[in-house]
Amino acid sequence: QVQLVESGGGLVQAGGSLRLSCVASGRTFTSYAMAWFRQAPGKEREFVAVVSWGGGNTYYADSVRGRFTISRDNNKNTAYLQMNSLKPEDTAVYYCAADTMFANNRRHARDFGSWGQGTQVTVSS
Repeated sequence: QVQLVESGGGLVQAGGSLRLSCVASGRTFTSYAMAWFRQAPGKEREFVAVVSWGGGNTYYADSVRGRFTISRDNNKNTAYLQMNSLKPEDTAVYYCAADTMFANNRRHARDFGSWGQGTQVTVSS
């Protein structure tokens, strides 16, 4: 499995922006599709976005489409989540995930075999 470490979380006011980073190590980065999930207190972990191995294809949850952008830099073994126009309901722990398979319908946590430790994002109203 690939090892993943997230960073970039923090406290931001509604309407603000944050960029999360996920650095991968241990395996060939380009072998993995990269995704972001989030989990709010008392809720299940939910899909946010996924990017294909080369970065050319992306899918988003309806709740973040148009506000969040997922990307990757294969030269830096890093995936990103740019979050704009943040809302209080975006408050959650954000997790980076990786798997060798990529498809639009792979949006469940069980579809991804490698996970980071998470980074807290808090959006104040």
